[in-house]
Amino acid sequence: MGEQNVKVLGNWGSPFSRRVEMALKLKGIPYDYQEEEPYGNKSPELLKSNPVYKKIPVLIHNGKPIAESQVILEYIDQVWDGYSILPTDPYQRSLARFWAKFIDDKAMPSLWNAMWAKEDEQEKTLKEAKENLEMLEKEIEGKKFFGGENIGFVDIVANFIGFWLGTIQQVLGKEILTKETYPHLSNWAEEYVNCDIIKQNVPPKERLFTLFKLRHEAGF
Repeated sequence: MGEQNVKVLGNWGSPFSRRVEMALKLKGIPYDYQEEEPYGNKSPELLKSNPVYKKIPVLIHNGKPIAESQVILEYIDQVWDGYSILPTDPYQRSLARFWAKFIDDKAMPSLWNAMWAKEDEQEKTLKEAKENLEMLEKEIEGKKFFGGENIGFVDIVANFIGFWLGTIQQVLGKEILTKETYPHLSNWAEEYVNCDIIKQNVPPKERLFTLFKLRHEAGF
């Protein structure tokens, strides 16, 4: 088991940063936290710890930095015993990695684009977002979580869909993910946000709502 000298460089509103904290909490690993400005001045520690991408999150374990949220999740699962984040079966583990990559490479970007698209781009972006949600709807059907009966790697990676998306929908008055359109995915999201560990590691909804409201009013 790894020594517990752990620090997270993150941001309160970032789903990528919150993934790391969720994993550490699931493992029961204490850690120090340093708040970073995602678009403002980068701290010297962040620039030193992640000189390639210069962004959060970064996990620093015994002085050694690890960057990129999915890489960090795998590291946490390998270093510390206890709660299993990735499946132990090699085939199931490969499937989890596949769906996590799908979420980061396709589902999240398409949903973000669909929510904030300009009028002339709305039809195209919405079509792509819905196609990606349909794939996740089929994958989650018959399951409590993507990880089975317990929250796992894919569930943690999907935190934007489980929590952030609903807040953006409220701010913009748009509905993409609903019980009528994607019942299985909606049930998953409800189960997900009602888990104690997840409740403790998502941003305050009012604060997140204000953040996106200001973004919307500014025309971003």
